[in-house]
Amino acid sequence: MEIIRTVAAMRAWRRQAGKLAFVPTMGNLHAGHLALVKAAREHADKVVVSIFVNRLQFGQGEDFGAYPRTFDADCDKLRAAGVDALFFPEEQELYPRVRQDFNVEPPNIQNELCGAFRPGHFRGVATVVTKLFNIVQPDLACFGKKDFQQLHVIRAMVDDLNSPIEIVPVDTGRADDGLALSSRNGYLSAEERAEAPRLYRNLTRLQQRLQDGDNDYATLEQGARDDLAQAGWTVDYVEIRQADTLAVAHAGEKRLVVLAAARLGRTRLIDNIEVFR
Repeated sequence: MEIIRTVAAMRAWRRQAGKLAFVPTMGNLHAGHLALVKAAREHADKVVVSIFVNRLQFGQGEDFGAYPRTFDADCDKLRAAGVDALFFPEEQELYPRVRQDFNVEPPNIQNELCGAFRPGHFRGVATVVTKLFNIVQPDLACFGKKDFQQLHVIRAMVDDLNSPIEIVPVDTGRADDGLALSSRNGYLSAEERAEAPRLYRNLTRLQQRLQDGDNDYATLEQGARDDLAQAGWTVDYVEIRQADTLAVAHAGEKRLVVLAAARLGRTRLIDNIEVFR
C-alpha cells in the first residue's frame, strides 16, 4: 500500500490507477470502514482510502482535538484489506490558506435532524468531500448508510454539481447486539456499552409498527424518545422521514427511514433503519 501525503502526488498516482474507488474516512478504523473497502474493491480496479480529521465539520465544544488518531493500526488494517493507496494529507496540505473562503453550502436539509444540533456540520462535510473528490478524482465512492443524512447530502451534491462520480451506499455494520459500528463507540464505558443497543431496539420496534401499518408517526416517535429518556439518554431526535428525500413523512408513504440521535453519557450515537412497506 502506497502512502500519499500531497495533492500533487495523489494526482500523479491517480493517472495510472485505472477505474478507481474511493473511501473517505477520518481514521480510527473499524469493521464498518473495512466493509466500505470491501465494497469498493468489488467495483473498481484499485481502491484509495483517505484519512483526514476535518476540522470544518466539528462544532464548538465537539471532540476535534480528542478524536482518536490511530494511524499505525489503521495502516495495518488497510494493508490487510488490500487497499492500494492511502491519501493522508496534513491539514496545511488540504487547507493551505488555513481558512476556507469558498465552501459548499448544502440546502436546508443541513439544518434539520443532526444539522439542528450541529450547526455547520454538513457544510464542513460537503466542502471537504468536494475537495477530496477534486483531488482523488475517483470513478466511484463508498459511503455507509449509518450516516444516512450525510449520505443523502453527498448524493444530492454530486447530482446537483454534475460530478462524474457514482456514490455507492453500503449497509450499516453492526455488532452482534445491533449497535451500529462507530469510532465514537470507544468513548462508551462498559456500563454504557451494555445499554447502547437500546437505540437500535427502538428503531427496530418502530420499523415493525410501521410495517404493520401504523401511521401515527408522532406517537411512535414520542414512545421511542420516552423509552430512551427513561433509561438515562439525552435525546436529540427520533424522526420518521421519507427515505429518498428526507422530507417529513406523511401517512401511507411506502419508503420511510427512522432516524435517531441521542447521547449516552458523553457519547453521541446516531442510527437509522429503512422501512419499505
